[in-house]
Amino acid sequence: MTVERIVRIVAGCFVLLSLSLGVQGSPLFVNSHWLWFTVFVGANLLQSGFTQLCPLENILKKLGVKTACQTQAKP
Repeated sequence: MTVERIVRIVAGCFVLLSLSLGVQGSPLFVNSHWLWFTVFVGANLLQSGFTQLCPLENILKKLGVKTACQTQAKP
């Protein structure tokens, strides 16, 4: 699995989790303030699209997870 796929999976999970905790119709509803976490994830995705700065991506690279370009390159 590549860095890019992991970032997308984690962002998607965070959005779904925060919506399920913040929307009143959800059986997992806790408080509507959880919707601010959805806003944070969306804002982070937006800024990383412009700046190429993603904290999770940096952490995964330091842990040795390969990027899509590294997995496609053949020796």
